[in-house]
Amino acid sequence: METKYVKGDYKKRSYWLEQLGDITPNPSLEGEVETDVAIIGGGYTGLSTAYHLKTYEKGVEVALLEAEICGYGASGRNGGFNMTLFGLTPTQTMKTFGVEKGREARKFMEEAVDYLADFIKGHDVDCDYEGSGYLLVATNKAQVKRLREEFKAAKEMDFEGVEEWDRRRLREEFNTDKYLLGWFEERCGILDPAKWARELKRLAEEEGAKIYEYSPVLKVERDGGYGYKYVLRTPKGILRAKRVVFATNAYSILFPELYKLQTPAFTRIVLTEPLTEEQMESIGWRSRAGIEDARNFIHYYRLTKDNRILLGGGDVGVTYGKNMEKDLDRKNFEELKKYLLWIFPQLKGIKFTHEWGGPVSVTLDMAPAIGFLDRDKTMVYALGYIGHGVSATFNVGRTLAELILNIDTHRTRFFIVGRKIRAWPPEPLRYILSQIIRGYMRLEDKLRYREK
Repeated sequence: METKYVKGDYKKRSYWLEQLGDITPNPSLEGEVETDVAIIGGGYTGLSTAYHLKTYEKGVEVALLEAEICGYGASGRNGGFNMTLFGLTPTQTMKTFGVEKGREARKFMEEAVDYLADFIKGHDVDCDYEGSGYLLVATNKAQVKRLREEFKAAKEMDFEGVEEWDRRRLREEFNTDKYLLGWFEERCGILDPAKWARELKRLAEEEGAKIYEYSPVLKVERDGGYGYKYVLRTPKGILRAKRVVFATNAYSILFPELYKLQTPAFTRIVLTEPLTEEQMESIGWRSRAGIEDARNFIHYYRLTKDNRILLGGGDVGVTYGKNMEKDLDRKNFEELKKYLLWIFPQLKGIKFTHEWGGPVSVTLDMAPAIGFLDRDKTMVYALGYIGHGVSATFNVGRTLAELILNIDTHRTRFFIVGRKIRAWPPEPLRYILSQIIRGYMRLEDKLRYREK
């Protein structure tokens, strides 16, 4: 089952976007406009880059182009977890990059989580932030073994702030017998992702960034004329720029400059009606921590401000070519609903009010990347958050701003900056390879990590 694109349908894309109500979008780009830095993409990465550019150097001209409304993509549809996870898992990171780089990645993500939480509090951002923590749980023996391996990797890489919750501790917190072992991080939290995106837009504009909505970039051309290196073409106008930032994440597949660097994968979410006081008491969940399980295709779930349960994950969808309309999948939605009742059978009969999905960006080595597309380093990109980008994107936006302005920091020296990425092959090999990877992970979940 696929969605059909209709301009202005942002409220149908997620519960979070629906709750924003009627938004008056910024005007589209029309005519010819000139700027120092052009940013493509109005999600967290692009908005963070715009904000930080203007706070670092007030005089720099910044123009951001968004194809829909800011927050329309993954930034307005995700689970809202402010978490330290870099890439797929700690063990995957250590195996791919080694212990030292694993430590570096962890430090970057700890900084990202703390920076986001402190920023929201310090700037009085309205996004329903709760510093409720993050909990990774094992729900069968194979998942327990996997989680033990994650604890071992965390120890090797000197992770701080990780607690091991045994079955007794988990039973104190939750009224379920399905949790066998837990990994808890107090520093993490949850938020309303669409509100955060729109607040970040507001803050960027208050600093002086110009933001154009409903302005899809059709083409990026070199030699923009009149002393500008690039020209970006939209349906109604052109933008000349000295530097360009691709903050397009999963939508990078639409741009030939980034096509081979990542591929979209589609994850889905279901949402319950608000729980009653009796239902809340019946399940426990006293910390209100965001939760994931230890499968390949994880289940992730959390409480909303009004005590709905949001549950996402399970199987993922892959796309062929440049099809970005793979949000909905009935089988996936039904599996998620069954999983929730498996964890909390006492919620039998609860109603589900919303279903939606959206794309995440996946690199072949399952880790984020920041890079340059020209020798002069005037065209930069960031992508590949593997569905864990809420905290990472805000810190990455700060990093991109520093790179553009030639500000040397530990972030600009982070190993993901300028790293070589293994390329995804062209179609149809891309689709075949993504299905092979998906099939292997699904089979392993079925044979080893699936709940009995």
